[in-house]
Amino acid sequence: MKASTTNIARGNANVVKGKVKEVTGKVVRSPKLELKGAAQKEVGKIQRAVGKSQKNRGA
Repeated sequence: MKASTTNIARGNANVVKGKVKEVTGKVVRSPKLELKGAAQKEVGKIQRAVGKSQKNRGA
């Protein structure tokens, strides 16, 4: 699998995992878990953007 496809897939996975953590943190009233989820979601968005950039560049 190309690096671009891998980054896009892992980025999407991080976004989903982050959203789950964020919602779980809200439900159980854990601000720490909620912040970890939000951070992981942002990491996923960045990773996905890197993958898209690589794909556009042809890497």
